[in-house]
Amino acid sequence: MINIVSWILLGLLTLATGSWGVLALAFSGPYSDMVRSILAIAFGVASLSTLITLGFRRWRWQAFASYCALFLILLMWWSNIPPSNERNWQTDVAVLPYATIEGNLITVHNIRNFNYRSETDYTPGYYDKRFDLNKLEAVDIVASYWMGPAIAHIFLSFAFAGDDYLAISIETRKEKGEDYSSIKGFFRQYELIYVVADERDIIRLRTNYRENPPENTYIYRVNGLLENGRRLFLEYMRRINELKTKPEFYNTLTTNCTTSIWLNNRVNPTQLPFNWKILASGYLPQLLYERGKLKTDGLTFPELQQHSHINARAQAADDAAVDFSRLIRAKDTNIPTATPSVPN
Repeated sequence: MINIVSWILLGLLTLATGSWGVLALAFSGPYSDMVRSILAIAFGVASLSTLITLGFRRWRWQAFASYCALFLILLMWWSNIPPSNERNWQTDVAVLPYATIEGNLITVHNIRNFNYRSETDYTPGYYDKRFDLNKLEAVDIVASYWMGPAIAHIFLSFAFAGDDYLAISIETRKEKGEDYSSIKGFFRQYELIYVVADERDIIRLRTNYRENPPENTYIYRVNGLLENGRRLFLEYMRRINELKTKPEFYNTLTTNCTTSIWLNNRVNPTQLPFNWKILASGYLPQLLYERGKLKTDGLTFPELQQHSHINARAQAADDAAVDFSRLIRAKDTNIPTATPSVPN
């Protein structure tokens, strides 16, 4: 019985590590596509051979030890794949932001402010701006859906006095000609970037110009102490400066848009306990509602979700160069509120 259990456990371990190794070599292996394919096939054959050999008691442990040595070599190679800030980046992520911190005064450099004609046709633009932490008034969480209720891109927007908002979105830094893939995101295919942008850039892109597929975007006001918001803003600035000098890889599971927010928020004493809805990012607003972390005005979550849907207001405010942030939050009955397409 013990031998059977050990054989099953060794087999499952070999199968799991073998599958990971094949994908790692196929996506991130060295040199050309052909070399990557050959290495992936060779590692797959080695894993399969080990699985078969595990069925023979005489050679079981020798085969598994040899496979472990091979897998250790693979891990050593994997751990030495370096991230870089020097690649042929797509235009929308080509310029890294950074911050100059002088007490409560933070100057943010390279705030993105593109003028869009379509999702792929735009005029790049950047500016620098100084923010006073003493004038932070709120933190908003933005959720943008494009493939059902479970998946959303989540980012934060920091509200300063005078309807002055700074949005920060944690994303993949893609090279020219590169598309996003959740599977590739596990295998060091993308660097990590904090996109710091004007709301008229980063929100309007999603509500007004994303068409394939279209996105439904919601803004929720966070219910919390302003001191927590200030600490979180400073932590974002620290991470932004860190990534400028020491690049990191994006990971679909551990350093995505939502888990990174959760990790950054550890600077605050009232950290939200980890929950599966943090991984299924589309349910994060509902989780925050359930934990009392959103301002609700006494609304149920479906009512709050309906109230927070901003696509119609953003499309109506498209040409507003100054008042865009105020208009997308205005509860103006003259601006129709589209019915959200995301199930509750």
